[in-house]
Amino acid sequence: MSLHGSYDSENVFAQILRGEMPAAQIIEEDHAIAIMDAFPQTRGHCLVIPKAESRNLLGASPKDMGRIFGLVQRVTQAVDKALSPSGIIISQFNGAPAGQTVFHTHVHIIPRYDMSDMAEHAQGRQADMNELEALAGQIRAALD
Repeated sequence: MSLHGSYDSENVFAQILRGEMPAAQIIEEDHAIAIMDAFPQTRGHCLVIPKAESRNLLGASPKDMGRIFGLVQRVTQAVDKALSPSGIIISQFNGAPAGQTVFHTHVHIIPRYDMSDMAEHAQGRQADMNELEALAGQIRAALD
């Protein structure tokens, strides 16, 4: 896949945004949503996804990126408050060689718990939806 290829409106995040696929949602705003990652690298791994169509950061509007990172900060603060991790990784991949597996702009919020194991990106096992919903509820309750 090219870094600058065309947008595929059938990608999994586009389907989630249209309500065609389930997701454990934390919060929805006018321009973005935050959900639990269905294949988490650690407990509490979540994603912030803009509603506007763009393959990656290079194709997203600066205004959308500002809104996305405002939500990333709010959700990260809520993850910290709700789950008390030792640290939190914020990551964003652009293009397949960089690790991007879903070609819709998104940002990962990955809690770390001391030096506990962390699944590799796109290598985690699919999580139980009930567990994801419970975590989403904990994080949602911690949003300021």
